Amino acid sequence: MNNNWAATLAEFLKRQPGVEAVRIDTATHKVSVATLGNIELEEFRESLAETIRAIENELSKPGAVPKGYRLRQEGPVMEISGESCSTATRFWQWKEFTWAPLAGPSAAELAAAEEHDQAEWKELTMFAAVCGVFGLSGFIVHRLGVGPGWLPHALYVVGLAAGAWDAAIDSWGNLKKFRLDIHFLMLAVAIGAVAIGAWSEAVLLLFLFSASGAMEEYALDRTHREVSALLKSAPKVATLVEDDGTEREVPVEQLRVGQLVRAKPGDAFAADGTVVQGRSASDESALTGEAVPVEKDTGDEVFSGTLNLWGVVEYRVSRLPSESTLQKIIRLIQTAQKLRAPSERFTDRFGAGYSVLVLGLCAVMFFVWWLGFHLPPFDNVDGVRSAFYRAMTLLVVMSPCALVLSIPSAILAAIAWGARHGVLFRGGAAIEKLAEVKVVALDKTGTLTTGELSVVRCESFPEGRERQVMELAYALESKSQHPLARAIVRHARAEGLKAVDIDDFQSLTGKGLLGRHDGATVLLGRRELLESGPLSKWARELPPAAPELSEVWVIGKDLVGRVLLQDQIREESKSVLAELHRLGVRTVMLTGDRRHAAEAVAVQLGLDEVRAGLSPEEKVGAIQELRGTGLRVAMVGDGVNDAPCLAAADVSVAMGARGSDAALEQAEVILMHDRIENFLAAHRLSRRAKVVIRQNLTISLGVVLIMAFASITGIVSLAVGVTAHEGSTVVVCLNSLRLLFGRNKA
Repeated sequence: MNNNWAATLAEFLKRQPGVEAVRIDTATHKVSVATLGNIELEEFRESLAETIRAIENELSKPGAVPKGYRLRQEGPVMEISGESCSTATRFWQWKEFTWAPLAGPSAAELAAAEEHDQAEWKELTMFAAVCGVFGLSGFIVHRLGVGPGWLPHALYVVGLAAGAWDAAIDSWGNLKKFRLDIHFLMLAVAIGAVAIGAWSEAVLLLFLFSASGAMEEYALDRTHREVSALLKSAPKVATLVEDDGTEREVPVEQLRVGQLVRAKPGDAFAADGTVVQGRSASDESALTGEAVPVEKDTGDEVFSGTLNLWGVVEYRVSRLPSESTLQKIIRLIQTAQKLRAPSERFTDRFGAGYSVLVLGLCAVMFFVWWLGFHLPPFDNVDGVRSAFYRAMTLLVVMSPCALVLSIPSAILAAIAWGARHGVLFRGGAAIEKLAEVKVVALDKTGTLTTGELSVVRCESFPEGRERQVMELAYALESKSQHPLARAIVRHARAEGLKAVDIDDFQSLTGKGLLGRHDGATVLLGRRELLESGPLSKWARELPPAAPELSEVWVIGKDLVGRVLLQDQIREESKSVLAELHRLGVRTVMLTGDRRHAAEAVAVQLGLDEVRAGLSPEEKVGAIQELRGTGLRVAMVGDGVNDAPCLAAADVSVAMGARGSDAALEQAEVILMHDRIENFLAAHRLSRRAKVVIRQNLTISLGVVLIMAFASITGIVSLAVGVTAHEGSTVVVCLNSLRLLFGRNKA
């Protein structure tokens, strides 16, 4: 996927020969285009809107300008144009459009969209049912010879009108744009069949076509409902706690970072935040698909849209509601549904030309059968099917309904499954590429490990005063926000320790913390605090911490000790890497940490290769080296320093909850809630999606080829051709729906 908005707009200009420039005002959400002539406005507006939706999240970031294009930016207004002489710009005619920004849809909008989707397939089902009932009635009346002679035809006409209604509306809209589509082909065959007296075949065609259309809409509606269930979980109001302890309900849009919010049992958390008081558990299945409740205590993170199960919890807002984890998911899903896979774009380009080709071939074959093989032109005589009848049969079986649906139906189903189970794909390209990955490069901190330090043990010198060391460390660190401080405070609270009184607290930048306890100075910080003081000679003889451990020293009046901490390995990492190894995927750790610490983690997890002590530039070089072997490489990371190598990889994967904005912007696949096992789920899903796409293409192309040969040789009737054609379309839709219910989870 192209993450550079300037390059995306340049591609748009290249595809629109009548457009010279595009100007975007991100403040007023206005888009203006400069033209030198007339353009087809309706079609152009759709193409422009799709382009803007695809790049909206990138518009505020600087983008590299492709060669041959110029970029001008003044505040929120950005303009990109092809290089031209200054005189030409005087003749530009500007047209302005309003662009609807990507934002979480309101409850009313979601309800209306879902109601529309349901109404669409239900309406098509009704038309198909009417067509089927009246068509069957006409067939029975005709066969039994009951009633007046005009009755079968009257029943057939009602059935034909019902079956053709939706196709006629779509065809008329496309014909006004001088475009042929599948609906036009079906109507042409139905009219042709009626012209030669094959009324029952015409009704059968339109019944199966309208029924398969209803099936397609149902499949799409089922996919949208999977995603809508996630979007509907967005909370609308929050209980704000004022400074005096009173509470009031406010719309979530009014929340600000740092405000205190109270969540009662059964409430949805209104914004991302950190628990400051209370204990509970949250249902995070809407974000991750994980059914097991997640315990929440002081210091733990909560996420917008997840459900508070049993306790009263007060949490401090850490992100604006518009930038919450849930809203990011909503924007990513909306973008993903607009971005198409390479193979999907191929079928789109293939479809229009193919329709013209089929019409031309059928016209040629009509004259070949009539003039070359001397078959009757229009009337079936003595059991011999006419040239026109055979042409209509060929037209039906070669219509690419199933082929056009083969890829988008599978891609949409895969995106929907992922969205409900903690895996976000930015479009179909990521799904296709991830299935082909043979090397996975992983960052260590925050990816293979939790990125949260925890206390391993506390030591005192001499031994026996570890509790006092921990109490002093707790008292000092409770006044700090450093990651080491959070780990020490969390451990002390879990152990039931009480913070002693500290006076004259100071933060020594780059060194540690200082205060006074019982009239004596106490210090907390790195080993250098000891080595630069009166205890320097003694400190040099102290045993060093193991490479994988971090240490915090505490110095009191008559007390010296240290707290040892370690970044915890994710429990799931080992099983995920073992499964990737079983699948033949090579795993490589790329980290800036010390080699000893990296190798200790690698041995514990069973990684194939470790590259430690790397700068961001060296990580990019490692990715490029791995890609140079000809294998497709995925990179999994979460930090700002991972963003360059995420961009360099074939497939970029970011940890979604703790991931930096820079990493999330580069990522094509996002693993929500920092669950590394979701990478395995994403890999399995992409492999299944690729298999389903291949099956769909095999089914659709196979039916076309076999039935086309049978039609040319005159083996099959129009009724058999209709059944085979529409049957393959239904099979393709049902096959894609399997991805919604498959077991892809790790």
